[in-house]
Amino acid sequence: MEQNIAILIADLSGYTALTESHGASSAADLIDKYVELVNNSLVGSSRLHQRVGDEVMIVSDSADHLLSTAGVLLQNVFREYNFLQVHGGLHYGKILIRNDHFFGSTLNLTSRIASKAQPGVFLCSKDFLDAVTNREPYLFRSIGNHNFKNVSDESEVFEIAMEKPESLHVDPVCRMLLTDPAKCISHPDRADIFFCSSNCLEIFIGRQ
Repeated sequence: MEQNIAILIADLSGYTALTESHGASSAADLIDKYVELVNNSLVGSSRLHQRVGDEVMIVSDSADHLLSTAGVLLQNVFREYNFLQVHGGLHYGKILIRNDHFFGSTLNLTSRIASKAQPGVFLCSKDFLDAVTNREPYLFRSIGNHNFKNVSDESEVFEIAMEKPESLHVDPVCRMLLTDPAKCISHPDRADIFFCSSNCLEIFIGRQ
């Protein structure tokens, strides 16, 4: 039997770059922290349903709860020093649940929407937006209709405006968030480029 459910698929931007720069052990530590941040961000009926690599799927029977979860997750990530940016997609629709596994086009479309989100951005479908009863905490900006692979109809997609730190730098090598410039290593010639470590600075200079 199918039921309506809200789904958030989110993953980390730059996970492959971080793994290459800092190694598998650091990447595994970051995933452990990511799961901790996700669990600490769950609002109301939201729950972590599945994690594969750096991708998580969070579900809820309430679009409002899941929207709040997305907002809290983004803020928790921004507060975590030397972390990666998160991005994702939210959708609402019918899902077939069998043996705790999800099936249906709703899941596929959520994944497609998530893949279009830029670092630090959450996108949602019109179906998700229509399911939200309290939109006041956030602004929703339409980014137009989009065609998605293996989806017959165009879908209107919205960017969810969420607060971000004013001072935000990203290490150009490992893609880590650098929210405190005082703790970063500056490029010797470029005042606008910062690094998490001397290793990343050396890699960057070596690529020039």
